Amino acid sequence: MSIEHVLAVVPVADFEAAHAWYERLFGRPADNLPMAGRLVEWRVTENGWVQVTFDADRAGAGLLNFAVDDLDRQITDICGRGLAPGAIETVNKGVQLCTVTDPDGNRITFIGNFRVKY
Repeated sequence: MSIEHVLAVVPVADFEAAHAWYERLFGRPADNLPMAGRLVEWRVTENGWVQVTFDADRAGAGLLNFAVDDLDRQITDICGRGLAPGAIETVNKGVQLCTVTDPDGNRITFIGNFRVKY
């Protein structure tokens, strides 16, 4: 099996509110609108996408984790766009976590000082 793209899907109940909220989170309009009023997509890495989709039954159960190169700058940026992340928490081996919650309750965690070790 060869995986070419990863699509993280975030279920929401109020699609229009979520669309606007994720534009603020990412600091830009969506990259793709494949299904008007039901699905919107942002390309977040070369082969990684976040899809926000209308799915009232699953809304609020989503978890997204983003490892970022500068957690402080990321938090400053999203605060400047009107979002309110929680406090930065330091966990195992100095890794830092900061979570923001979308209007449906889906949790987006930004990870700083993240180094994958195999």
